[in-house]
Amino acid sequence: MAEHQVWRKSSYSGVNNNCVEVSDLPNATAVRDSKHPEAVVLVFPATEWTSFLQVLKEKNI
Repeated sequence: MAEHQVWRKSSYSGVNNNCVEVSDLPNATAVRDSKHPEAVVLVFPATEWTSFLQVLKEKNI
């Protein structure tokens, strides 16, 4: 991951800081735990991330 990577908290973040952060990459999206930003980062190809978000929207999650 790049040092200057820009991260943003999920719009669904809880009030008790139980949230994830996402970062846009070329052709992918990175996801991490905001409480442990130094831990493992998951990277999803753009097509998989788009499909995931579509399912959430369809189920109103």
